[in-house]
Amino acid sequence: MFLDRILRGFQSIPQRLADNFRKKPDRFLERLRQHAQITLEASEALRDYMKHPNKKNAERIGKLEKNADEVRRIFIDELNRTFVVPIDRADLQTLSRSIDDILDEIWATVNEMDLLNVEPNAHLREMAESISIEIEEILLALERLPKHAGVATTHAIRARSGDNRLERQYAEALADLFQEPKDLYALVDILKRREIYRHLFHASERVADVANLIEDVVVKFY
Repeated sequence: MFLDRILRGFQSIPQRLADNFRKKPDRFLERLRQHAQITLEASEALRDYMKHPNKKNAERIGKLEKNADEVRRIFIDELNRTFVVPIDRADLQTLSRSIDDILDEIWATVNEMDLLNVEPNAHLREMAESISIEIEEILLALERLPKHAGVATTHAIRARSGDNRLERQYAEALADLFQEPKDLYALVDILKRREIYRHLFHASERVADVANLIEDVVVKFY
């Protein structure tokens, strides 16, 4: 019995060594994916808000923003406590911050619409739809890393191309907005809507930033 246990112990050594050296999932990429997933859910909630603007839908986005903040706090804490990281530390931190900036702009959009009593229009619905499509591509890009880096790049390019679409939508919204105001109330509405449009425009720019960072990471590390 004793010899059998010793023999089984020796026989299990190769398997234990293999387990120790087997590449483990990158927890930093997992955190980034988790953050991007919450951001995608927030963008979908933004689309719902543009169709049904109410306190419940606004509060849903606020809760998602808080959840994402907690994910980022954990991410930063883990990054600070890890000596060796698979991707450049600065790239990881910048990616996390840029994803967080997207969600901050989404939350600012809904929060200000709610506070300023701005009703959604066709331009806002179109821009919200574009933002959601862009963020979905970002999530797909992160999910393809590191095994399918080329596919990740393709999704990053698609996300960035969506920014061009939203730039056009933003310009059209402004052109439609800055018609000659009929009265003071119309002028006040113009100022309110311009700020809302700007938040969505900035959200799309942050998506493009994330897409560029993903492409940089692929070039440098994969």
